[in-house]
Amino acid sequence: MNEHPYMFGRNGAVSTVETRNRVLRNTYWLLALSMIPTVLGAWVGLATGFSLFAATSPAMSMLAFFAIAFGFMFAIQRTKDSAVGVFVLLGFTFFMGLMLSRILAFVLGFSNGPSLIMLAFGGTGVIFAAMATIATVSKRDFSGLGKWLFMGVIVILLASVANVFLQLPALMLTVSVMAIVIFSAYIMFDVQRVVNGGETNYITATLAIYLDLYNVFVNLLALLGIFGGNRN
Repeated sequence: MNEHPYMFGRNGAVSTVETRNRVLRNTYWLLALSMIPTVLGAWVGLATGFSLFAATSPAMSMLAFFAIAFGFMFAIQRTKDSAVGVFVLLGFTFFMGLMLSRILAFVLGFSNGPSLIMLAFGGTGVIFAAMATIATVSKRDFSGLGKWLFMGVIVILLASVANVFLQLPALMLTVSVMAIVIFSAYIMFDVQRVVNGGETNYITATLAIYLDLYNVFVNLLALLGIFGGNRN
């Protein structure tokens, strides 16, 4: 009897149960570790009043952010098979923490700001636990969602860029709600890729799930700040 049954992932990848479990375990450990530089980056950003290219236009600031972020992600892809990839990923999460400081500063301007941040953090944790559990125990294959989720992200990006110029509150709210829904589904999608053996590199798996969580948290916090912020 074969003690190491093989399973086919959504990309045709073949891996043993032990390999898949190890990748998932390492992914969760690295994901937890990545929270440390994220928090540190956010703290540095709050302490220094960091704002990327604050003297330039919002459009230039957004372009600079995407250039740096995609530069990091390209470097992670190039180094994902070595220990260097872990440090590049942690550097990326520090940068994302710096970028997070801006919305944190906005929310902390409310008298109930700290509780809103904790609520967003707790809500993100609940969403992650629920989506990861579904991805792990469900017999349903969610790989077909990939193209639809990707299209949703493109719509969100285009709407976000447009709103830099339009400054429409209704559009901002719509984008935030869409982002929470789409990236929550992406958590389920990305975790199941690891569970099914479609993703066998724990560094790139961590990057994908980290970005899912980051976007859920940021947009949930934005909505809580808009609807629950108290300046009294």
